[in-house]
Amino acid sequence: MKLYYAPGACSLAPHIVAREADLPVTLVKVDLSKHLTETGEDFRAINPKGYVPAIVLQDGSLLTEAAALLQYLGDQQPSAGLAPANGTMERYHLIEWLTFVSTELHKGFGPLWNPATPDQVKAATKERLATRFAYLDEVLAKQPFLTGETFTIADAYLFTVVNWTNFHAVDISSFKHLSDFMARVAARPKVREALAAEGLLKQAA
Repeated sequence: MKLYYAPGACSLAPHIVAREADLPVTLVKVDLSKHLTETGEDFRAINPKGYVPAIVLQDGSLLTEAAALLQYLGDQQPSAGLAPANGTMERYHLIEWLTFVSTELHKGFGPLWNPATPDQVKAATKERLATRFAYLDEVLAKQPFLTGETFTIADAYLFTVVNWTNFHAVDISSFKHLSDFMARVAARPKVREALAAEGLLKQAA
């Protein structure tokens, strides 16, 4: 299968999961400003939504949206322990975390990516994100990963999104447990492989 990605974008999360699960994935880099793949294809012809991540499966079908891709990839290799079995309460808690990261953090960063966003709005955005970071800090003070003792697809997503603080000069050092989480995940061999492949090691926490 092919994973269409842009360096450091939310596509890093499924990239990490694919490596953690030892799944064979072909990476295809996308220039989102031009909507072109590294081989010159019109990315919108592949994914009409025009953004990453997107995976083209072996049968040629397309799957998009980070939370869906993460669950799909995690389910391909149950022995990797990246996602609890469907139908279990553990799985619903995992979905709960995926939803939190998606709606409260991923979308929460939106105004910071737009150069036209007024400084006042950017400041308010950072304040809202700080409240979410504070909540995460409390959770991670009690356990090493979002769902407990085990690294899951939700942690790959959280790491990817919180790593954006490095692109926007957002200081999270006051959130000790969240900062420790970022360092812990960044040190994982498969995560380092993904970061290296996307040229992100210097930007990683």
